[in-house]
Amino acid sequence: MSDEPFTADVSRDIWDTKYRWRDGDRILDQTLQDTWRRVATALAQPEADPRSWEQRFYDALTDFRFLPGGRILAGAGTGRSVTLFNCFVMGILNDSLDGIFDGLKEGALTMQQGGGVGYDFSTLRPQGSVAQRVGVIASGPVSFMRIWDAMCATLLSTGARRGAMMATLRCDHPDVEAFIDAKRGNQALRHFNLSVLVGDDFMHALDSDADWQLVFPIDADTTAGGDTVLRQWSGSGAPVPCRVVKTVRARALWERLMGANYESAEPGVIFVDRVNQLNNLHYEETISATNPCGEIPLPPYGACDLGAINLPRFVRNGFSKHATLDFDALRALVPTAVRMLDNVIDVSRFPLPQQAQRARHTRRIGLGITGLADALILLGLHYGEPAARRLAAQIMRTICHEAYRASVSLAHEKGPCPAFDSERYVAGPFIRSLPDDIQADIARSGVRNSHLIAIAPAGTISLLANNVSSGLEPVYDFKHRRRILQRNGTTRDYELTDWAWAEWYRARRAVEPSQSFVTAQELEPEAHLQMHAALQPYVDNSISKTINVPHQFTFQEFENVYRRAYALGLKSCTTFRPTESTGAVLSVCDPAAREVHCCTVEREAD
Repeated sequence: MSDEPFTADVSRDIWDTKYRWRDGDRILDQTLQDTWRRVATALAQPEADPRSWEQRFYDALTDFRFLPGGRILAGAGTGRSVTLFNCFVMGILNDSLDGIFDGLKEGALTMQQGGGVGYDFSTLRPQGSVAQRVGVIASGPVSFMRIWDAMCATLLSTGARRGAMMATLRCDHPDVEAFIDAKRGNQALRHFNLSVLVGDDFMHALDSDADWQLVFPIDADTTAGGDTVLRQWSGSGAPVPCRVVKTVRARALWERLMGANYESAEPGVIFVDRVNQLNNLHYEETISATNPCGEIPLPPYGACDLGAINLPRFVRNGFSKHATLDFDALRALVPTAVRMLDNVIDVSRFPLPQQAQRARHTRRIGLGITGLADALILLGLHYGEPAARRLAAQIMRTICHEAYRASVSLAHEKGPCPAFDSERYVAGPFIRSLPDDIQADIARSGVRNSHLIAIAPAGTISLLANNVSSGLEPVYDFKHRRRILQRNGTTRDYELTDWAWAEWYRARRAVEPSQSFVTAQELEPEAHLQMHAALQPYVDNSISKTINVPHQFTFQEFENVYRRAYALGLKSCTTFRPTESTGAVLSVCDPAAREVHCCTVEREAD
């Protein structure tokens, strides 16, 4: 590695403002290598031979080959009272004033330490229902979400680092229509991402143009008039009796959801039954929420530490007919990355004791990728073509299988996670999709981490790595402007050049680029969906992916994107269509342009 690791001004600034260790005015990380050494030393502490593992961890970090999540880079080895986890799902909201404000407090404490948070608001009774015990009329989930939004804004105003927030609501909750409309015009709940929990039964009702019942559980404090049905509700271990509050046409509700998304880019959709069916811990968890960007579906108080393998660093002889991806080097790195993320669980602080307990019980990690689009460009592959998807799938299959082998080895060395139940774990559909030898090894030795793979946006850490393309996304634009949040709460605009483009220019000196240079806006939405679908079989958590949709797309074409996502087996779908309310594009050049969307690089919790 050269003495100067940064080739882009924005990358040095990202390191200096977000990840460099400072104690007031005193700078402790003099160089990026000091940051790598600090992180490597901290994460090696749980090992029997810390000094040996420290060097291996350091070697994985150099040259930006492995990029731990931002909370790890910023906090590991500093001694500060911060969490190294990027994201959390909070506890079940108790439908009482005490319970609601306890949940608010827990969220504030978590965001104060830098964690993004997700909440399922489905447990809160609908607007207009009467709480008999206290004789008041409920104001509904959306009204309380505004309190969370104000809390997040207040934390931002104090200068405390905060994560973004995700709110979910069931598609059969009586207030789902208000939830769908909550961000129309993009003026309210600006610190939230919203997603509707859509089940298989709703999709079947949509296909058959059937009625759809909006319901809420009956309890001792509820007047139980009208029809009742049994539903598996958020926070309940078994189906519970629910009162039918309203009946709508499934198609009408779907069109309302799609209409809000078409205009305002929210809410997204989480196919929640698929999430739970494919959950490795299906036997002890019911999931109804995710982290803010959606790549980590989590149970109450669940947490996940993230890291990404920087794929362009594994391309050999880029921009030539001999270009290849070094799978041997990739396989060699994966066990080290898994070990580092596993050790995060042991050295991290947690905002709440319930989060610590859950993290240590499951030992979830989220190893993913970044720079996929740039790697494809180096290899001469067009992001939207089948050959690119085949290679991307091969990469994810390799990472997934090597990660599970590494976790089995760690289980043999250090013990499996407490959540591991051999008979029930190996019966899960994702585990049954693994090669026979891995399944046999899991049954024999256990697994250290209940989940291992997630593809996060990785926006800020990708900027740190000299602006490689983020996550599995196509290159947004090869040259554009981006607004970056500074340490003092102000923003600064940077002119950015994509890493692969810059490498091409240095190598070719402005010769016309090859056909592999393609941007997100030049791809059809189907190409985005197909890439997502190619990687999903090798991801046991989930994938954060934005499907870019042209402004001129008709409403019928737009809503078909979500139907295709369901048909292709995806766990969730999020789109971005430029409109007056969402903004034209993220690469605006006007410094006075719109406020950033919740989970762009300026707000995501990495």
